[in-house]
Amino acid sequence: VQLQASGGGLVQPGESLRLSCAVSGTIQFINNVGWYRQVSGREREWVAKILIGGRIMYEDSVKGRFTISRDNVENTVYLQMNSLKPEDTAVYYCYAYDSYQNEYWGQGTQVTVSS
Repeated sequence: VQLQASGGGLVQPGESLRLSCAVSGTIQFINNVGWYRQVSGREREWVAKILIGGRIMYEDSVKGRFTISRDNVENTVYLQMNSLKPEDTAVYYCYAYDSYQNEYWGQGTQVTVSS
C-alpha cells in the first residue's frame, strides 16, 4: 500500500485548504484511514480518522472546522480544513491501517498558517 499526500501550502488565518491522500496498492484490506500532524520538536498528534463502518472521529481542536472524507472510486482520502489558525501549522501525514494490523504512512505535506 502506498500513500501520496498533497495539498499543503501557506495560507492566512481564517482561510481554507484541502489535503488529499491518494491510496494505491493492495487496498481491499484497509479498514481505517486518517490524518496526523506534527510540529517540529513535538510528537505526532492525531487529527481525524474514518474507521471501519464509516464512523468518523475528530480531535477536539479541529471539530467544526475540519472535515475528513473518503472517495472509494478515486481511492483518495481528503481533509478539508476551514477557518485555519496559526496553531494548525504542522506537517500533515495521512495513514492507513489494514485488517492485518499493518500501518502505512504518506510522506507528509506542510501546512503553514500565518499572516
